[in-house]
Amino acid sequence: MSTRLTGSLQVLASAAAFGSMAILARYAYADGVSASTLLFLRFFLAGALLLPWLIWQRQPWPRGRTLLALILMGGLGYTASSLCYFNALRFASAGTVALLFYLYPAVVLLLSTLWLKEKLTRHRLVALLLALAGLAITVGQDLSTQPLGLVLGLSTALLYSLYILAGSRFATGAPALPAAAVVILAAAASNGALVVGAGFHGPASWHGWAAVLGMALLCTVVALALFLAGLGKIGAARAAVLSTLEPVVTLALAWPLLGEALSATQLAGGALILLAVLLISREADPQRTVLTDLHD
Repeated sequence: MSTRLTGSLQVLASAAAFGSMAILARYAYADGVSASTLLFLRFFLAGALLLPWLIWQRQPWPRGRTLLALILMGGLGYTASSLCYFNALRFASAGTVALLFYLYPAVVLLLSTLWLKEKLTRHRLVALLLALAGLAITVGQDLSTQPLGLVLGLSTALLYSLYILAGSRFATGAPALPAAAVVILAAAASNGALVVGAGFHGPASWHGWAAVLGMALLCTVVALALFLAGLGKIGAARAAVLSTLEPVVTLALAWPLLGEALSATQLAGGALILLAVLLISREADPQRTVLTDLHD
């Protein structure tokens, strides 16, 4: 098997693992788990699995300003984005939330133009218009969604975009896996503080614990390891394109497992969003992808 094919399969498997996270979250909620407890358990368990392996590998850890930036990214930016994402799942379908989250490449592009003064090329403008059209169609047709679910879903995309821009500006040059571990552990600490204030509401049965463990192991550690392994073989641009499988997996699983069927119009809106992502990925920044592709 060629190196490129192996890398492509690894990134596709990573996207499938990330895409199943919204489904597992819904199962955990059904078992009585609160959003803050779910995130704390996910990040704490993932960090507990990653940390010994990194120490054994003797990988260099970020230091100084980069370390501080990563801690703030995980403790504030990634935590806020994740809380919006997982709370949005309480008020909107998993498919809608996944599609709204995947607006983040377009939001990053727009913020890069406004904040970092990057040039708004015709290519980027077309991608933005496609994303906005897809958003309007997707949201406009999801009549069963409460407005709060849509607001939280859009907030997830915005906060994750700010997190990506912060990483590209303040955490460049950090080793990928140790950087991800710092973000995960910082997120575990901040969500742990929220749990202390709101109370621990863990799973009521083994079904809920299975969902939580699945999110920590499959949707975080395994997904991240597969993505980074594939990234090294095929590059950031191709990895970004293949990662668009993630919301497709969420949509495909939400129908049989959660009974969430999307209309043809919503599927058309989702297709426009994914097309915009494909266009944007042609200008993917490898450093951004390496440092920040943790997903919610």
